Order: sequence, then C-alpha cells, then structure tokens
Amino acid sequence: MTRPIVDLVETDASAAGALLEPFDEQTAFDVAAGRRALFALRTTPDEPAVGSAVLGDGALDLDIREEWRERGLGGEVAAQLLARAGDGPLTAWSHEDHPAARALAARFGFEAARTLLQLRLEPLPAGGERGEGARLDGSVQLGAFRPGADDAEWLALNARVFAWHPEQGGMTADDLAQRVAETWFDAGDFLVARDGRGAMVGYNWLKVEPGGTGEVYVIGVAPEAAGRGLGRALMNAGLDRLRARGCTAVELYVESDNTAAVRLYRGLGFTDAAVHVQYSRA
Repeated sequence: MTRPIVDLVETDASAAGALLEPFDEQTAFDVAAGRRALFALRTTPDEPAVGSAVLGDGALDLDIREEWRERGLGGEVAAQLLARAGDGPLTAWSHEDHPAARALAARFGFEAARTLLQLRLEPLPAGGERGEGARLDGSVQLGAFRPGADDAEWLALNARVFAWHPEQGGMTADDLAQRVAETWFDAGDFLVARDGRGAMVGYNWLKVEPGGTGEVYVIGVAPEAAGRGLGRALMNAGLDRLRARGCTAVELYVESDNTAAVRLYRGLGFTDAAVHVQYSRA
C-alpha cells in the first residue's frame, strides 16, 4: 500500500474546532492571537484531517491521529513543517515522551532540552491529613485576586518569581487578560498572599474544570519571602479551596529540575502522572 501524501492546509483559528484539542492552552492562545499558524493535515481535500500542527514563534507542535500513526506520516509532515520554518532555533514538545517522537527528534537534529513533570494527587486528602505548615501565619493575609486592580502588581511579581522560566516569566497584560476572560476563570480560585504592609508576596492560581479535577495553574512566592514555609501554606490553602469546590483530584505541572518545588509537591502526596519532553534545535 502506497503511503498517502499529507497536505498542510492552513486553518483560521475561528474554524479550528478539534484541531487544537491535542495541544496545550498556550498553543491555543498563540493561534487565536495570530502569533502561530494552525494547519490541518489532510490526505484528500474532502476527508477528515489525519492530524494537526501549529508552527511559528520559534515553536512547532504536531499531532497525528492515533489510527493514522505508524505509517510514516510523522516524518513526512515534520519535514514539510521544518522546510516552512527555515533555519534558526526551534522547539517542539513530545507529550508523554513518546518513543516515536524521540526517533523523529534524532532524525531531524533535535535534542532534549527540558523535562516537564505532570503530577497528580488523588484522592484529595482531608484537611487534617496534610501535616505541618497547613496554615498561613498571622504575618500574611490571604485574599482573592482582583482583576484590574491587581494586574500590574501580580505581573511584576510573577516576572520576578519566574525570571528563569521561558514562558511563565514573560507573561504580559494581554496574556493575563486572555486567561481572565476564559470560562473557567474564577477570581476566588486565584489566591493572593500579602504581607503586613499590603505588598503581594505570593499567590496560588487554581483552575477548576468539569470532571472533579482541579489544577494548580501557577504558584509563586516572592524571592524575599522564600524559605519561610509560604509555598507549602499556599499549597494547602489551595487544596482547601479545591476541596470546597468539589474537586476529588488535583494536577500540576513542574519543571523536573526545579528540585525545591518537586520536593514540596511529593511531600504533599503528589505522584507522577506523565512526563513531557521539549526538544530543541540549535
């Protein structure tokens, strides 16, 4: 049987439909903002797409539908995408560290650059089962994020906390506005810690979607407030909030080399759910 030739058909974000489902939230935001192009992978014009791809802004994402895998389509499509990308730095994620992705990366000169751990806590334990550091001390007050009023202060703190992180540390006012406009956003799920002077020193932004699973979307502590147990207290406050919202399980993502954070999460009972690898071409 002759292997079908795949065409890359650029698709407008407004008609993306299921094409974006395999990719992460940031990829969908990039496509909606026009920063990256979305492609349907088609063997014929009239048949359903056999996969989808996103390219632009120095990043490539590719997904082949499961029933079309192991036919050599990944290599064929990757070659077309790389030709469009041209020379220069380029990254690509392999979700769940798939062996086929490893083979493609080696074939096209990509090397593993980052490892992202997906951790899960299930079932969500009762409040009394979390050990020490369950509460914030009297020097810190916890409240809800106030959209509009807290934007600039949070963005400045987030940039300091994640100065080392290629995506999170570069969040802009537009990025924040995009997320606040999402249907899942609830200001009560965005916990903000302030010191005695009223300055923001930490936060735990939670995400709750249908199905009973919550997510620690992003958590951070100001560098000057680190080492005092604030991170653990914010985590436990977040678990309290998710429990009150009816969640029975919690997920989060963390860089594998962020040893302090990984140690904290494992100490709270989180275990490995999946491993994601980002490959990079110099």
